[in-house]
Amino acid sequence: MHALTSTVVTALVRAEEKAPKADDVVAGWIGFAVFMFLIVSVAVIGWSLTRHLRKADRAKSEGRFGDPVATESQVPTDSDS
Repeated sequence: MHALTSTVVTALVRAEEKAPKADDVVAGWIGFAVFMFLIVSVAVIGWSLTRHLRKADRAKSEGRFGDPVATESQVPTDSDS
C-alpha cells in the first residue's frame, strides 16, 4: 500500500511541475467556434419550440386532440390572464 501511495504522489508532483502557466492557456478560435455553435443551437431550438407550441395550440383550438372545438368566446386571450 505504501508503494502505491508513493507512486501516486510522485506522479502528481511530476504532473504539477509540467503544467503550463495560466497565461499560456487560451481557448483560441476552436473555443470561439464551439461557443458560437452553442449559441446558434440554442437559438434554433428556441425557434423550433415556439413554432411547435403555436402549432399545438392551433391544433387544440381546432379540436384535433379530442376536445370540443372552441368558439371565439371560449378562446382565451392575453387580456384574460
